[in-house]
Amino acid sequence: MAAPEIPDIESALMPTLGGRYYTDPGIFVSEQEQIFESMWFCAARSSDLANPGAFKKVTVGRESVLIVRGRDGGLRAFLNICRHRGAMLCTEDSGQVRRNLQCPYHAWTYGLDGRLVAAPNMAALKDAAGRDIDRQEYGLVSVALREWLGYAWVCLADTPPSFGNEVIGAVTERLGDASVIDRYEIGSLEVGRRITYDVAANWKLIIENFMECYHCATIHPELTEVLPEFADGLAAQYFVGHGAAFGDGVDGFTVDGGAGFDALPGVTEAEDRKYYAITVRPQIFINLVPDHVIFHRMYPLSVDRTIVECDWLYSRDVTEFGRDVSHSVELFHRVNQQDFDACERTQPTMSSKAYRNGGVLVPSEHHIGEFHSWLLDKLTEGAR
Repeated sequence: MAAPEIPDIESALMPTLGGRYYTDPGIFVSEQEQIFESMWFCAARSSDLANPGAFKKVTVGRESVLIVRGRDGGLRAFLNICRHRGAMLCTEDSGQVRRNLQCPYHAWTYGLDGRLVAAPNMAALKDAAGRDIDRQEYGLVSVALREWLGYAWVCLADTPPSFGNEVIGAVTERLGDASVIDRYEIGSLEVGRRITYDVAANWKLIIENFMECYHCATIHPELTEVLPEFADGLAAQYFVGHGAAFGDGVDGFTVDGGAGFDALPGVTEAEDRKYYAITVRPQIFINLVPDHVIFHRMYPLSVDRTIVECDWLYSRDVTEFGRDVSHSVELFHRVNQQDFDACERTQPTMSSKAYRNGGVLVPSEHHIGEFHSWLLDKLTEGAR
């Protein structure tokens, strides 16, 4: 099945952002403040924090955020900072505590709900008005948290934007129907493989690469064998509701096109043998195929460094019985490596005078221009 025709659009080249948007530390600070610290940010797979006392430390913008499984079974998020003198509570990326979180500096101790429960000589401590310390007021600073698709999403904004509009709405806009992603039951899937990539490139280069397929015929031979329409240069994301069809003779979304696993129970005939790619701004890629889901999370750490954590999610019968997932993992692992190599090839040249005013987008990349407009709007909002 061929990809839909490009709709009638101007054939003229469109300008991109100038090179400084990928190299200027000041712009990156503005992005941290206006985007990563203001929007919903997908932080962790909920199942990674299986038991009460489990914690995970995540960098969101300029903040260290601690996600904790409470004794009541719920997840909560806090700024990873002791209220006494500002020491970082947890320096490990993840771990398990028995009952409480204790600052290693002066031993201020917090419950898994963030409440201050103990401190040296606490009975003698008073606030500025001479009253006993309010354990809630001097507790950890809470961060908004929502769980969706089996992941914990956090927002640092004092008044978080609508999760339905910003996150679920982005998925609905891409798929054209809010119920499509529900059929994959991503929250009930299990991590069959996780690979973390340390990419020496600006986060926007990674997003722009994921959004287009003009490069696919050049650097993705395995992917275009499985999804032949991608060789024509059109990404599935170009069209609302479109899934790229498997090629004739392709039995599964695997590195050699061989059979994968049974389709997930909720996948319909219309979605079978199709690949759907979704971008959820600012840092999530979701890839849907019939028998598994590939979920990318980006953690932008500096203007030229981004950590990408990629989960391959399968049904429980695949993971519990130790079935071999290597062929399906290998396909997108190669795609990731190819993409990130391209981004790392591009990053050093963003500071060249040849790219001072940017480059161009061909018609099949015009939708990246909308991403650039969104970014500029976000940065402009913060400057008002």
